[in-house]
Amino acid sequence: MAAPALVLASASPRRRELIARLGIELARVAAADIDETPAKNEIPRDYARRMAREKALAVTGAAEHVLAGDTVVAAGRRILPKAEDEATARTCLELLSGRRHRVLSAVALRSPDGTLRERLSETIVRFKPLSEAEIAAYLAGGEWHGKAGGYAIQGAAEGLIAWISGSHSGVVGLPLYETRALLRAAGFPVA
Repeated sequence: MAAPALVLASASPRRRELIARLGIELARVAAADIDETPAKNEIPRDYARRMAREKALAVTGAAEHVLAGDTVVAAGRRILPKAEDEATARTCLELLSGRRHRVLSAVALRSPDGTLRERLSETIVRFKPLSEAEIAAYLAGGEWHGKAGGYAIQGAAEGLIAWISGSHSGVVGLPLYETRALLRAAGFPVA
């Protein structure tokens, strides 16, 4: 029996790399075009789950499973933005400097019959106290662009992180433990 077809509802190359680690071959990639504005008073956990669900539901494919994820960096109840400019990235890094924060990574899997399964990973990350020179050097590298909270843990920022508790892959953008559990429950042959 052939493995079910899987569509990744994301344009993120990191999510494609992570799903490949599970030995899953994607049928296709189709970025979900949805409004990602947080609702008024929406807490980070609910926002991450809602975004993953909406992305999974936005991509069509009658005979395909659709996998979607969303990663949110939160300082308390505050949802940090995806840094699209250096000023935003700087603000995020200054806020996170020397502090613990949460990274919530939600994953949703929609089956062809419409069944929606979802899981959430929560990771605590602590940056070292960052000097102005360290922030400037990190910003100059540019890897912050488009990243939630203004940093990419899989790059130079990893050298600025004192410790994490939870899922490293979840901070990168797709929690592999949770994703594997969803795929196995849906009948995918994952190791």
